[in-house]
Amino acid sequence: MQIVIIGGGASGFMAAITAAETNPDAQIVILEKNKTVLNKVRISGGGRCNVTHQPSDLRFFIKNYPRGEKFLRKLLAKFDAQDTVNWFEKRGVKLKTEADGRMFPVTDSSTTIIECLTKTAKNLNIEVQTSVGVKTFGWTDQSGVTKFSINLDSGESMIADKLVIATGGYPKVSGFSWLSEHQHTIVEPLPSLFTFNVPDGYLLPLSGVAVQDVHVKIIGTKHEWRGPVMLTHWGFSGPAILKLSAWGARDLAALNYHFTFKINWLPDLNEQQVREFLISEKNNTPKQQINSHTRFGLPSRLWKAFTEKAEINDALRWSEATNKVLNRMAELLTNSQFDVKGKSTYKEEFVTCGGISLSDINQDTLESNKVPGLYFAGEVLDVDGITGGFNFQNAWTTGFVAGKEIGR
Repeated sequence: MQIVIIGGGASGFMAAITAAETNPDAQIVILEKNKTVLNKVRISGGGRCNVTHQPSDLRFFIKNYPRGEKFLRKLLAKFDAQDTVNWFEKRGVKLKTEADGRMFPVTDSSTTIIECLTKTAKNLNIEVQTSVGVKTFGWTDQSGVTKFSINLDSGESMIADKLVIATGGYPKVSGFSWLSEHQHTIVEPLPSLFTFNVPDGYLLPLSGVAVQDVHVKIIGTKHEWRGPVMLTHWGFSGPAILKLSAWGARDLAALNYHFTFKINWLPDLNEQQVREFLISEKNNTPKQQINSHTRFGLPSRLWKAFTEKAEINDALRWSEATNKVLNRMAELLTNSQFDVKGKSTYKEEFVTCGGISLSDINQDTLESNKVPGLYFAGEVLDVDGITGGFNFQNAWTTGFVAGKEIGR
């Protein structure tokens, strides 16, 4: 049996390896249009590769997928995060869990994951062809036997008995044209992990400052999140922002990425409680200059930015602060508002929502309902997770299930 995998990423390699281990007699080829394979693996997690997220009860784990939750539920029952950990450890790669639940190889190097996958594929005699783009494919069904004809950009063609599409997402719907011509429904792709551009923000000079626990809410929507935020030279990033971007991907696109969000930098306190604390500081430390000593454990540069925004000069002491000044500080600390005018891709990682409609896919096998013998895996499907290893888990899971089915 000839199996062709289009796409040399995480899901493509997992599908190829699983198919080969399930059916050692199969001839398997991975086609990758780029010069190198596993490129997202290489750059993930700043070059460390965020392989997956700490295993947990399926009911909780599945809640980290803004799109595809129900579809992925059955698949994760077949191959979940714990299975991923076991899969890599069985092949000599140990993973570690960080405080936020993200899991990385103990080497802190994505090269470890790449070498594991490529060496395993080589040992299974899986052929990997790079710089090979696929233009179109066709298929025939003779007496229930499907044969695929795959047309390459070079003008050459290949024949396959089973075909897996694991190309990842495309930024524009036009990228899916070679699939939609086979009557597959395409859900419009949109970015689902991005940072917020705030070109007029007064915090722009504080690039690199991070606060570990804030509450962020996009005004006029139901989208809110609590977690770490990082200030950048273009606006805001960090897990709380990225998770908001994933959940709000379609709503924010509809707003053309022009919206307002607010931050409570002290998520366990409301404005009245903060105001009362500031008044108590006026009584307890009357001679101390306000902007010389930070409060609430906030970074000193951030505290100073708030005092300057509240028009507190360097010499102003707590005893000299008027109620108006303290009210302004309380509002800045619990209800800072920022106008977003655009987005930026998170580092070099590009994750999209959208893709092949899940209604076109057999939920148990990942085989196309339109074309027998055609399977899909990874981000090409309309499934996406929040940041933290969930998108890679989707790749491992769908790659494994598709590979297992094809190998059978």
